[in-house]
Amino acid sequence: MKKYIVFVVSLALVLSFAGAGMGAVPEVARIGHTVSLTGGASMWGQSEANAIDMLVNKINNEGGLLGKVIEVVRYDNRNDAVEAVSVARRLVADGVIAVIGPAQSGRAIASAPVFERAKIPMIVTTATNPYVTIDQKTETLREYAFRPCFIDPYQGTVAARFAADDLKATKAAILYDVGDDYGQWLSKYFEEAFVEKGGKVVAKEAFRTEELDYRAQLGKMKEQEPDVIFIPTSQKEAAMAAKQARDLGIKAILLGTDNWGSPDLIDLGGEAVNGSYFVNLADLDDPDIQAFVKEYKDLFGADPVLPNPVMAQDALIMIVEAVKASGSFEGEELAKALANLKDITVTSGKLTMDATNHNPLDKPAVIQKVDVPNNKFVFVKKYGSM
Repeated sequence: MKKYIVFVVSLALVLSFAGAGMGAVPEVARIGHTVSLTGGASMWGQSEANAIDMLVNKINNEGGLLGKVIEVVRYDNRNDAVEAVSVARRLVADGVIAVIGPAQSGRAIASAPVFERAKIPMIVTTATNPYVTIDQKTETLREYAFRPCFIDPYQGTVAARFAADDLKATKAAILYDVGDDYGQWLSKYFEEAFVEKGGKVVAKEAFRTEELDYRAQLGKMKEQEPDVIFIPTSQKEAAMAAKQARDLGIKAILLGTDNWGSPDLIDLGGEAVNGSYFVNLADLDDPDIQAFVKEYKDLFGADPVLPNPVMAQDALIMIVEAVKASGSFEGEELAKALANLKDITVTSGKLTMDATNHNPLDKPAVIQKVDVPNNKFVFVKKYGSM
């Protein structure tokens, strides 16, 4: 069995809690973290873990949470659905009061029933599928599932409106993974919003998970001469598709989603992804997170890999505020408090929870442009509510 990682509380805090006598042990509030520390999503996962540990250390050094030291119990879910369920069960057995993660929608959906049965709140980080907080079979609210991020209908709409309004696109094509809920749903939401804006989807081509040769699909798209190609995939698939599209002579602007937000996109795609755009949850140049970016870089020597670390801190702050509001560490009381959070200050700005669906109200989205020569993503604009 994999060993879990427990965040080490600073010696100064332990001594301050010991206070009256040697050997006294501070009370502990355990918070779980299910995250991909290995595999293709590990770059985000490691940054997510760093951001949580950074904030936990600060909270603990300021006296902890209602007099208790926060201890993070962390397991690597390897971005695998079966492993994510196993991790969820381990966290329940470990007696955590709440859980941060998973980041990926499929892993979060698989984990949710475990936490629902245990009555332990799960606050995902970047899982954007609507069915993270809603049971797809019954269409009922999951009482213990929450998120600080926007959801896919909003992300798909942002991408479509940017394509139509800013890029002046009238014809779009879509390339997506038929075996991935993330890609399937985002394709649907983009298509609906783009058509509503007066555009036309001239080609919609699918590929199978792990497939990396898309020339047949792209060849069909080329015949239709789309203005944009929407590719709601991870950075790896997006980079490969971009290279193959350019090799085929396709000039369309490439448009993606928050899964593109990794330096790997530029490393793997090179010049082929230059000038592409994608929707994201956060941007390094966003004025609202400059203090966080500086603190992270000073501590770890590199920029955070967005958006996961920002959303992870938002999730942790949600738990802290729910504990304070309820005065309790019990799951049922925390879930009620989480559902009613209003105008709290989180790392990304302000957050108010919609009690009807456990999604944040008016969570902004940003558009980023891929700048390969300067090896960076450039902030283009920010969308509020729609």
